[in-house]
Amino acid sequence: MSEDQNVRILPQNLEAEQALLGALLTNARALEKVNDFLKPQHFALAVHGKIFEAIQTLNEHGRIADVITLKEYMKDDPSLKELGGDSYLMTLATASTSLINAADYGKQIFDRYLRRELIAFGTDTVNDAFTISYENDASKQIETAEHKLYELANEGELEGGPVPLLSGLKETLQMTEKAMQDPSGISGLPTGLIDIDKLMGGLHDSDLIILAGRPAMGKSALATCIAFNIAKKLEEENKKKQEKKAVAFFSLEMSTEQLATRILSTYTHISSHDMRRGRLQAEQFDEMAGALSLLNKLPLYIDDTPGITVNGIKTRARRLKRDKDKGLALIVIDYLQLISGSGRTDNRVQELSEITRSLKLLAKELNVPVLVLSQLSRLVEMRDNKRPQLSDLRESGSIEQDADVVMFVYREIYYLQNDVPQQRGNETQDKFQLRMQEWEQKKLDIAKKAEAIIAKQRHGPTGTANLFFNGEFTEFGNLEQES
Repeated sequence: MSEDQNVRILPQNLEAEQALLGALLTNARALEKVNDFLKPQHFALAVHGKIFEAIQTLNEHGRIADVITLKEYMKDDPSLKELGGDSYLMTLATASTSLINAADYGKQIFDRYLRRELIAFGTDTVNDAFTISYENDASKQIETAEHKLYELANEGELEGGPVPLLSGLKETLQMTEKAMQDPSGISGLPTGLIDIDKLMGGLHDSDLIILAGRPAMGKSALATCIAFNIAKKLEEENKKKQEKKAVAFFSLEMSTEQLATRILSTYTHISSHDMRRGRLQAEQFDEMAGALSLLNKLPLYIDDTPGITVNGIKTRARRLKRDKDKGLALIVIDYLQLISGSGRTDNRVQELSEITRSLKLLAKELNVPVLVLSQLSRLVEMRDNKRPQLSDLRESGSIEQDADVVMFVYREIYYLQNDVPQQRGNETQDKFQLRMQEWEQKKLDIAKKAEAIIAKQRHGPTGTANLFFNGEFTEFGNLEQES
């Protein structure tokens, strides 16, 4: 066998390309069949891609794309001249396929394009695997390969590379229109917490949102509440839409059973402590059983893998996004400091910087909001005013830098109840009792109040959202409604 016979030609279907272009030149409606998925770079022959792009351009300007108009439009194109210029356009027109077959030919062209990209991807992956270096270890190569493969799998929807400003302006217009149609003016995913939604307009796609607080402030409870509320909203929308969407909750601190118990307690208003001890009335157990069938339908998926790496999170999130029966609308991670690093550095601050940067890129890649919980520094406890601020973010300034939104959860009652008034040396008993009464009254006033402090927001104002909190059921809600 000769050397030439061993050479394999890259997948292509030039006949399908010619037939489709002929259909486009003879029937303007044919473009509607392929315009949503086919692009100039999908054609194997570069000049065919240029002809397709010219037809799209003429169509966008309201002009008919036929042999005459295209001949004028491409008269100076050297690649068309090489094929015969006007006569080649006439040949294409005579090779026209029917309007019915246009979509099928378009899909064949797109299929061959994907096959060529797969071959290039495979070649690059093999070559990279042979190149051994500390900076590009096997784990990093797997992550890169998976990212490329994910992009290729979504090529029909997610095209990379520069796009015109008009594309971004159209998205802005759609976002604004969605907010106008919503009575509450929310364009993102509604958290179900009115004051937070007023400040943020919901959780927005491609945003990295940091939810931080000291221990016992209710970070996990607030994140669970938001995830649950959004999952309920998605369940309603999934019934109406063919494309499913879900919430992915990566719980590095609590097990799936603990998180599920917390959700069930919040939903049924049955104490999780009573559940664990089995101290329930028969009607309460029946209520739990009834709630299970309802909660089972929620598009909420929990992953409690301990010490999961950021690469592991990315891999599993991509799988959900690709799964048409599940889909992905929101990622929640509890919490940042428990994510295992790559192991390429002993510096934890630098490692956290890499993790937050990766999570921001993941939010942008999958075009979903990523809500990440984070611990705060103990320095908060040293101040008289315990309300957190951006400088309290623990271990890494890059958290503030990479985040689109930084939100703190704060409950004043936590500090007040531990700050029991003591009688001063020269203070009368009556004055001391008065101070005690005022302290008791303030405890009652703020016992079920919490604050969500929006300390940073790229797209909107900062401010404080007042929330209702019921510690017995780890439940957050809207303060005015609960009052």
